Amino acid sequence: MTAFWTEPDFDDHEMVHVVRNRDAGLMAIIAVHSSHLGPGAGGTRFWHYPDPKDAMRDALRLSRGMSYKNAMAGLPMGGGKAVILADDARTKTPELLAAFGDAVNGLGGQYVTAEDVGIAESDMVAVSRRTTHVSGLPAVGDNAAGGDPGPFTSYGIYLGIKAAVKHRLGTDEMKGVHVAIQGIGSVGAGVARRLAADGAQLSIADIDGNAARAMADELGAQTVDPARILETQCDVLSPNALGAIFDDETIAKLDTQIIAGGANNQLARAHHGKALFESGVLYAPDYVINAGGIMSVATEYLARRDGRIADVEEVHALIEGIPAKLEQVWRKSAADHTAPDVVADRMAQELIGRG
Repeated sequence: MTAFWTEPDFDDHEMVHVVRNRDAGLMAIIAVHSSHLGPGAGGTRFWHYPDPKDAMRDALRLSRGMSYKNAMAGLPMGGGKAVILADDARTKTPELLAAFGDAVNGLGGQYVTAEDVGIAESDMVAVSRRTTHVSGLPAVGDNAAGGDPGPFTSYGIYLGIKAAVKHRLGTDEMKGVHVAIQGIGSVGAGVARRLAADGAQLSIADIDGNAARAMADELGAQTVDPARILETQCDVLSPNALGAIFDDETIAKLDTQIIAGGANNQLARAHHGKALFESGVLYAPDYVINAGGIMSVATEYLARRDGRIADVEEVHALIEGIPAKLEQVWRKSAADHTAPDVVADRMAQELIGRG
C-alpha cells in the first residue's frame, strides 16, 4: 500500500489510520477528512479488495464525501469513513469486530462509526461492546430513532427522485414515470417499493438475479441485465449499488433525463459531472440525496450522548429538507451554468471552512 498522501484522492485529510490485528484477522483503514463541524462520522464498509489501493481510494473518497454530506445535511458532524478489508470468503468473526471496535475506541471519539456496505445492525451491536463511538444500534422503542439507516436513506432518495421529476419533468405525479433502479439491497428495495406504491414504472437490476426476480414479481416490475441497466431508456436512472459508475464510456450510453440514487461517489472522476451536465442530464449530487441514513445515525448518536432517546419524527423532519436542498443546488447550477456536483461541492467546502 503506497503512502496515502500521494494518492490522487487525498484531500488534506486530517487523519488516516491503517489498522492491523493479525490475531483477529483485521486489516482496516479509518480516515477522517474534516472535523471542522464535529467528530468525523460515517459508516464502515466490509468489502473484499483484490488490490489494497482500491481500499485506500474508497476510504479517502468516502470520508471526503461524508464531510460534504454532513455539512450539506446541516449536521454538527465532520466526515469520516472506515473500510475493513475482507478476505476472499468475506470472513467476519466476533474477534475481528471486537478488534475493530477497539481501534475505533482508541481514537477517543474522533471517529463515529455505523453501518455501510457489508455491515449489519448486529455487527454494530458487536462493535458497541468495545466502544461508545458507534451508532446505527437497534431502536429502543416503537418510535425511537436507530437501527439500520437504510430505510431512512431510501426515504430521502425517494423524496429526491420526486423533486427531480418535478424539476425536470414538471409533474408532482410518479404514475407512469419510468425509473430504472440499479441495486435492490436495503436502500434500493426501499426506493423501489415507495415508487411502486406511487404507480411508477420500474426496471430493476441486481447482481443477485434471484433477488431481482423476486422484487420484480412483488412490485410488477421488469428485470434488466445488470450489465445493461445504465443503458436503459428511462425517465430516471437510480443507482443504488457501488460507486464510480459514471465515466466516459457509460455516460456516452445513457438514455435518461435524470440521475438520482443512493450510491456514494457515483462519478468516476470530477470531470464526469460536467459531462453529465453538458449532455443535458439532471444529476442529484449523491451526498445530498442520500443523506437520510447519516441523518438517522447522527440524530441517534447525538441524542444518546446527551442522555436522551431521539424519535423517528426528528429524523424525518431532517430528511424532508432534502428536496429543498437539491432544488437550491439545481437553481444555482442553472444560474451559474455550472454542473450540480460542482455547485454542491463549493457549498459544502464553504461550510467546512475550505471554500
